[in-house]
Amino acid sequence: SSGINAEWPLRPGYTHCLCDSFEDITHSLCTKEFQSRRSSYYWLCNVLEQYCPVQWEYGRLNIGYTIMSKRKISKLIAEGIVADFDDPRLFTLTALRRRGFPPQAINTFVKKLGLTGALTQLDPLMLEPCVRDELNVTAGRVMAVLEPLKVTVVSCDEKLPYSVNVANIPGQEPSHQVCINSTLFIDRSDFRITADKDYRRLSTDQTVGLKHVGMVATVTKVEHSADGEVSEVQVRLAKLSDTNKPKAFIQWVSDYQVAEVREYSRLFNHRCPEDPEEVPGGFLTDVNTDSLKIYAAYVESRIGRPPVYTNFQFERIGYYTVDEDSTSGTVVFNNTVSLREDSGKS
Repeated sequence: SSGINAEWPLRPGYTHCLCDSFEDITHSLCTKEFQSRRSSYYWLCNVLEQYCPVQWEYGRLNIGYTIMSKRKISKLIAEGIVADFDDPRLFTLTALRRRGFPPQAINTFVKKLGLTGALTQLDPLMLEPCVRDELNVTAGRVMAVLEPLKVTVVSCDEKLPYSVNVANIPGQEPSHQVCINSTLFIDRSDFRITADKDYRRLSTDQTVGLKHVGMVATVTKVEHSADGEVSEVQVRLAKLSDTNKPKAFIQWVSDYQVAEVREYSRLFNHRCPEDPEEVPGGFLTDVNTDSLKIYAAYVESRIGRPPVYTNFQFERIGYYTVDEDSTSGTVVFNNTVSLREDSGKS
């Protein structure tokens, strides 16, 4: 059946040319697959002596390493590969929102590309600079460690606990306090027993700076667990000076809360998972089984329970957004993008 509502006219069939005509559309903008239907689009309007809009076709904006077909995404859901259409590893609009991509960044990306009739396929990495540019000036800074390693301060030039004010976003108001005490946690990747020539962070033979507090850590002792893993590092903290400048500064947390952090990578291994020449076994055989990693991270406790979709920059790691799976007991963060395309830390 059909009917006309005051706000949303509803008409049956796929006669979109008539719908466009009735709505006084000046130009019908569509993708290249409609080019072969242009003649029938014009013919139907003309034979019925109706106003005929202009139809223009443009190339579809295709993204590599993903699929956009609803039918194929439904197969991914049925196979338990993704949770739903808003799974952050997909490129649906709801998935991008849940991943933390700001709408302003998506609009900027599309404007920069412009319009073309050519069929193109873009690497997802091309979108990320627009996301970083937007979040750099809107996302509050937070210190977090994904794989915590306990550090005990055995001596310090300052009386502990020691606090300093840090801007939420550099160059902007307001600010917040960060407090360091005799126990803190760094990321396990920021410590090695022995440093090589390319390693710039903490080791038994190399100092490192602690962000914001102007202190330099020197290892005095390393404790190991029964399985041989480093379980605790004891350090001496000295005020930063011209004579003890370290090669690098790292993030840390003292007053923390445990949060679930979800790290994402490409859902498919090949650029065109639907191409039978590139993936003969079909797209379901091309799934990256390591596309999701979950960490029990330590995050500054001052953030509390922020609203869903709140964006943060985890210093030295990347940008994150609060996921809808968060509960009153645990905040869940989705990784949006890294701080830079090459996020490797020396």
